[in-house]
Amino acid sequence: MRIGQLSEATGASPRSLRYYEEQHLLVSTRSSSGQRIYTDEAVERVALIRDLFQAGLCSSTIADILPCMTDTASQTPILRARLISERAIISDQIEAMGKTLKAMDSVLGNLPLDA
Repeated sequence: MRIGQLSEATGASPRSLRYYEEQHLLVSTRSSSGQRIYTDEAVERVALIRDLFQAGLCSSTIADILPCMTDTASQTPILRARLISERAIISDQIEAMGKTLKAMDSVLGNLPLDA
């Protein structure tokens, strides 16, 4: 599929897809006319990349841990430790956001419903 088709299938802009390639998160081949061609598996990979960005990971961290997330055979002890570390950070963020959400709910509980 071409970049526009992948963009439509994933919701990621063509600019984002080109950035993912620059950061070595996504690969494509080129047609004879130089257009990017992606495999069908790229849809799932882009979804995973977007989820990792949404979780607050930077592109270099994603590049480090992505191989062991998509191919468990590539998990080295170092990559596994990195993945565990990043998971702990995300877990802490979720806990902190949960506390904030409870505080907001407490405040909203004291307001009229139409406010």
